[in-house]
Amino acid sequence: MGLSRRKYATHRGVSEKAVRKVIADGRITVESDGTIDPAKTDQQWATQTDPAMLTGALGGTATAATAHAPTKPVPKSALRAVDDTLRNAGAAPEAGGEVSFLRASMTNEVLKAQTARVRLQKMKDELVDRTSATAMVFDLARRERAAWLNWPSRVAANMAAELGVDAHIRIHPVLSFSRALAAAEPQTEIIILARVTE
Repeated sequence: MGLSRRKYATHRGVSEKAVRKVIADGRITVESDGTIDPAKTDQQWATQTDPAMLTGALGGTATAATAHAPTKPVPKSALRAVDDTLRNAGAAPEAGGEVSFLRASMTNEVLKAQTARVRLQKMKDELVDRTSATAMVFDLARRERAAWLNWPSRVAANMAAELGVDAHIRIHPVLSFSRALAAAEPQTEIIILARVTE
């Protein structure tokens, strides 16, 4: 004597409706008395069903209550990104190399909130476009550098006149030296203190 459809559904880990559907499709057979032989029917179920569609305790994939799917290896950079995001949000780092579903979900929510905040700041025009800001700063620095490089030739004659010395002999070489240094090392700030004596 076999199992009833309801008991076989419990044995198989599927609904009774699924058992009735498989019987109606002819993928499993029932005994003459209407019961189901579990050993024979399990084999028929496995051979007559697409493995990707198998569900239940005896199927290809387990039910949600008994699911223990093998975890895929996660790149260390992704784990560090999750930890950094949560640390920036104020959560304590978790020990071990795994990321729990709760931490991954929390990271997702934090990133969504950060994205929404940036989107709102863009709509309010509180953010500046990085490329245009970089171009403006570069242009300003170029003009400042050009002004400093042209300074010696503009003020040498005035300084020489105020000091009563020949501009080409004493002041201009010092100023030209500062211009040469600035051109050779444009990234360094150069301060030259020169005393001109008669």
